[in-house]
Amino acid sequence: MSAPVQAAPHTRRDADGLAIASFVLGLVGLLVMNLLLGPAAIVMALVALARSTTRRTRAFLGLALGVADLVVLAFLVTGNGVVAWNFGG
Repeated sequence: MSAPVQAAPHTRRDADGLAIASFVLGLVGLLVMNLLLGPAAIVMALVALARSTTRRTRAFLGLALGVADLVVLAFLVTGNGVVAWNFGG
């Protein structure tokens, strides 16, 4: 009998990519689609940290920006009653 095939372990490079992606999504989420990009940034940052990324600072920034996206969303909903930016008067 042959040995069962095991999945390849996740590498640090994958975790580093997740840390960078969480940072970028969190940053972009401050301006557009914060309802989708905020939670995505949070999840990616947590997965990157769980996989022992070498870019821990970038992952923590992505986590903070993801939370900030949701805070901005909460202020927009409570202030304007809508999920949209309003630059007009």
